[in-house]
Amino acid sequence: MPNHSPYRALAFDLDGTLLVGEQLPPANRDALRAVRDAGYRIIIATARWKEAALAIAAQAGVEDPVIACSGAQVHDPGLGADVFDERLPAEFAQALYALCNQERCIATVTVGERVWIKLDGEPDPALITPPMRWTPRLELSGNDLPRIAAVQGSRVGARIRGELQERFSDKVNVFDSVGPTGKVILTITAKNATKGAALHAACAHLGIPPSAAVAFGDAENDLAMFAAAGAAVAMGQASAAVKAAATYVSRPHDQGGVAHAIEILLERGRLP
Repeated sequence: MPNHSPYRALAFDLDGTLLVGEQLPPANRDALRAVRDAGYRIIIATARWKEAALAIAAQAGVEDPVIACSGAQVHDPGLGADVFDERLPAEFAQALYALCNQERCIATVTVGERVWIKLDGEPDPALITPPMRWTPRLELSGNDLPRIAAVQGSRVGARIRGELQERFSDKVNVFDSVGPTGKVILTITAKNATKGAALHAACAHLGIPPSAAVAFGDAENDLAMFAAAGAAVAMGQASAAVKAAATYVSRPHDQGGVAHAIEILLERGRLP
């Protein structure tokens, strides 16, 4: 570890930060390997399920814990176990499923080791890869509650905001996030499931104070991680609110924003 740096861990959002579309650009992959080799711990922090986070970590040769499901889960691949796991409350999940079943939408729900994709028509099986499973309707299964729901569709989104958000405001978080296609997706987790809470859990597991972490992100659900970390890097295309919460605003994600910020960090040991 560079002894002139106050930081010991870096936490990276995926969509709109590390990834461009579905791809990890070579410059970002090489930058992750460089900071890994310099002694920093690398934490992938995504709204996606853990398998997606682990796949990107593997490309960079990283084996540290990952934050998945927008902070509902922290998984240690070395242990093969979760060190943090928060679920949506049953009453809310039941109401959400009812709305999604009534409306045309794309809903992705992570339950246990499966990711249910609710679509009105059966998709090409080649597009549904493990751990994804297609379903025409969402149903609660016993006590196995979802960690996260991601819902896309203007009408169902308006109904969730209007009918459920205030009613369950003390129990759930509802964030706008940007998916790989650039479309806005409602991302919903339990109240205690934020990337900030998950960063605290991941850092505690690694024996590192959150103040020694740098968070990289671009969206509303990254703000809790920014607040928990000692420093934060916003991508250049982020909203004004996300940029205002950052220590440093880098280039847009599709113009090497992550690699640029890492280059500065490795050169100086800190951010401007």
